Amino acid sequence: MSEPRYAIYALPEPGSALEAFGRSVLGSDNVAGEAVAHPGDLPDLAGVTVAPRVYGFHATLKAPMRLAPGCTEVDLLAQVQRLAAAHPPVAVGELAVAALGRFLALVPVAAPPALALLAAECVAALDPLRAPLTQAEIAKRRPERLSPRGRALLDRWGYPHVFEEFRFHMTLTDALPEDALEGWRARLAEAYARSGAGLLTIVSVGVLRQEAGRPFRLLARVPFGHGDG
Repeated sequence: MSEPRYAIYALPEPGSALEAFGRSVLGSDNVAGEAVAHPGDLPDLAGVTVAPRVYGFHATLKAPMRLAPGCTEVDLLAQVQRLAAAHPPVAVGELAVAALGRFLALVPVAAPPALALLAAECVAALDPLRAPLTQAEIAKRRPERLSPRGRALLDRWGYPHVFEEFRFHMTLTDALPEDALEGWRARLAEAYARSGAGLLTIVSVGVLRQEAGRPFRLLARVPFGHGDG
């Protein structure tokens, strides 16, 4: 039996318009574990949201990882609670649909420095609980395509898109053909504008678990302690 993987995500607030938008685009709810109908004018989304559907609508703060020998789920939750206890909310602001390489995501129009700091804190604080990458896990990241700095980050932190390489994004699609990117971007931007989602403020972090290759499911939502930072 394979070991579970855990990830730390920024999630939309429960019941928010942003949560409803993300779930409808991906066609799944990673809290309840249920399918969600795509928007009526975007029925073809099912064919371009296969990979993000596994992870659910989120922004990664600490990439999926197995726990190190001797570490338990209880240890992970305790460490996340310590991290969140004194953390203030992070005002991300307005989001927009944009292309990141060949996939589409919601990204901040103007990312505040506090956002990258939150991600860096999650990476550093939780890394002692992370099991070393296997050769298969390293190969999955295609290290031959990484820059020397990206490969160094992968080797040290288990993920190449951390610290100065981090970019907050909430994935909406699979990798798309280049000639389809703009068409999908315009359609999703229109749907997002209709959604009524307002400015994003992160007030908690989600701990998610993946069992045996199944979709990630929410294990705990840990609120920030609203410190003075």
